[in-house]
Amino acid sequence: MKLLLSHVASPIGTIVLVTDGEALRALEFLDHEARMRRLLRQQYGSYALTPIRDAGEPRRGIEAYFDGDVAALDRLAVRTAGTEFQRLVWTALRRIPPGTTTTYGQLAARIRRAKASRAVGLANGANPVAIAVPCHRVVGADASLTGYGGGLERKAWLIAHERRHAVKGNQSKREEESSGAS
Repeated sequence: MKLLLSHVASPIGTIVLVTDGEALRALEFLDHEARMRRLLRQQYGSYALTPIRDAGEPRRGIEAYFDGDVAALDRLAVRTAGTEFQRLVWTALRRIPPGTTTTYGQLAARIRRAKASRAVGLANGANPVAIAVPCHRVVGADASLTGYGGGLERKAWLIAHERRHAVKGNQSKREEESSGAS
């Protein structure tokens, strides 16, 4: 499989983007690139990465996210391999609203596999598209920050960033609705 590789600066470190020219296939922090390459091998077997300067829409979406448009992730095209169960979990992750968190148990119940919270955790950990498939929005049953491939400091930053900007976005929507109603 031929894939394209690009880098994007972010407030919490350089990000490596891998696309197929249309959709995001992998996203990881540069200091965890070995993990990303391992996940790509697991999902696709052999692959070739061609460096490019600009990953187009995926790059713009990630930049918009870090600029405060936390809903920009929802507009990113994402294409992953993985098992049927992993893809089910990853789809459910994309449905967690920015600025909110859920637990592994709640996510398992959401996909109608209430007793599969450990399996959900494993699928979450195998997510090849960090941030865009927001595995950082999953916390422990006691609301504590639990494992994150990019590090717990980054997980805390991402959750705080989303809460700050999701609140601003919701206030703007309410203001627009109020002014339109008068």
